[in-house]
Amino acid sequence: MTSIRRRLATAALALGALAPLAWSQGSYPERPITFIVPFAAGSATDQLARALGQSITEATKQAVVVDNKAGASGMLAAQAAARAPGDGYTVLITTNTTHAANQHLYKKLPYDAVKDFAPVSGLGKGGQVLVVAADSPHKSVSDLLAFAKKNPGKLTFGSGSSSSRVAGELFQQMAGVQLLHVPYKSNPLALTDLLGGQIAMMITDTSTGVPQIKAGKLRALGVSTTKRLPMLPDVPTIDEAGVKGYDMGYWFAAYVPASTPAPVVQRLEELLHAGLKTPTTRAFFDTSGGEPFPTTPEQLAKFQADETAKWGRVIKAAGIEPE
Repeated sequence: MTSIRRRLATAALALGALAPLAWSQGSYPERPITFIVPFAAGSATDQLARALGQSITEATKQAVVVDNKAGASGMLAAQAAARAPGDGYTVLITTNTTHAANQHLYKKLPYDAVKDFAPVSGLGKGGQVLVVAADSPHKSVSDLLAFAKKNPGKLTFGSGSSSSRVAGELFQQMAGVQLLHVPYKSNPLALTDLLGGQIAMMITDTSTGVPQIKAGKLRALGVSTTKRLPMLPDVPTIDEAGVKGYDMGYWFAAYVPASTPAPVVQRLEELLHAGLKTPTTRAFFDTSGGEPFPTTPEQLAKFQADETAKWGRVIKAAGIEPE
């Protein structure tokens, strides 16, 4: 190697070593950030992403574009985020659907939830609510179960996320009834058909379902957590309503492509944690029945591993075969 080549190689190595420092001292973000969301506009994940995006825009003066890639249980969005440049300008705002449940629901995924992503932070946790149309003949969980036992396979339940689907599957398994599952690209789309009478029930995230409950369009029969929700104090838990031991919540988190530099991950973590404290984001949690869940990247990685194992046990116990 000539002396010039050696000097160039040495300079390249030096620049590589200084890259993280340059990132940390840079003015990231210098251009708009894209939040990829695996569910449709109006979903809980979308609402949270927009609230956090607003806070980041206010803090950095850079726009945050929310890109809804609904469908295939979040796989389209996760794949797009995994293949994006690792420069901090593409962030996946997602849930346990893509990063804990899908691994057990599908034989082959177009992304690896661990190897293809760098965890940034947990964002929130929440519960779900079992709902029927306001004019449904079913007034309680007991009514639903009585009908389902007399009419195996005739009571339909919709789902627009893995959380919603597994909640419904677990419900029928623990209650000892046979329901007919109807899949949708997102929970809002399933709710539209529920309101229109095309399906009989669903277990949906509270941020999607509660507004319709408050408007008198849906009837809440039970909440999926082991404690009643402050926003629905008169609605029993599904456990209280007769399906003993029932418990199924959900969580939100932020990820970036695995190649994203650590200083950028750290800056995003700081921006997201600050965003979780803004009035807009607090209002989201207040109205959805959830709670903020800020973590470090390391804490999120461990939480994700634990949740993946947990969802695997639940899905196996529910008798769901990978597609």
